[in-house]
Amino acid sequence: MLITNDDGVAAPGLRALIEAVHGLGEVVVAAPDGERSGCAHSMTFHSMLRAHEVEPGRWAVSGTPVDCVYFGVMHLCERPPDLVLSGVNRGFNLGTDVLYSGTVAGAAEGTLRGIDGISVSVERGVDARWARRCVRELVEARLTGPRDVPLLLNVNVPHVPGLEIASSERIDAASRDQGVMLTRLGRRTYHDAVDRRTDPYGQPYYWIGGPPGELHGRVGDDTWAVREGLVSITPLQLDLTQPDPTAAEGLLARAKGLQRVHPAAYQPDAKEPRS
Repeated sequence: MLITNDDGVAAPGLRALIEAVHGLGEVVVAAPDGERSGCAHSMTFHSMLRAHEVEPGRWAVSGTPVDCVYFGVMHLCERPPDLVLSGVNRGFNLGTDVLYSGTVAGAAEGTLRGIDGISVSVERGVDARWARRCVRELVEARLTGPRDVPLLLNVNVPHVPGLEIASSERIDAASRDQGVMLTRLGRRTYHDAVDRRTDPYGQPYYWIGGPPGELHGRVGDDTWAVREGLVSITPLQLDLTQPDPTAAEGLLARAKGLQRVHPAAYQPDAKEPRS
């Protein structure tokens, strides 16, 4: 297994993820050397990467989670890993968060390479150890079951009231009673803002973003599930194609200057080289 995150190689959540899969197989860790939250599926192309082994089998990389997975699969692992785990993230990755999340991107990079990927997040302020039991159950089931198609899962674990701070034994015991729901992506809103400030030299600088708003969602959404205290497990896919092309069809119909070609009727010129 290859483990990464976006909170950095020293983050407690990374340690919790390593503990969760202890004894289930060989583990290689490649994580950013610092905070990389919100970097999405970015990859380093225009600068060098540096990496060093902070302890046996645990590497700090000067790039993004995607860089870490690339480095791990292509350089550190003697053979392709069976699974890429990413997390445990400090704070939920729900709904449209998956488009910004470096945690989700780390798992998705594995799936792009034909490897199962699981991203794991806990509610902000909650001990990352809450995710251990769920992760272990999922990993055991996946490693011992059929794996015909690469799987990409986004897991979000809410807190249990009254047990935000507890011993490992109490956490593991209480988490057995926490319900799990297979969900779809919901809607996550934020109080968006651009905050203009002035530095000591009188020059302006800006902070963008704001705190999260209320969790909206219908029954079965990931946002709804965690609001109800349930662990949300959302299967994701890499194909972003809109299944209903009606709006795009209407746009092309109005774009009179474009020569529309339908796939079923398209016959490429045999004389033209194909890329």
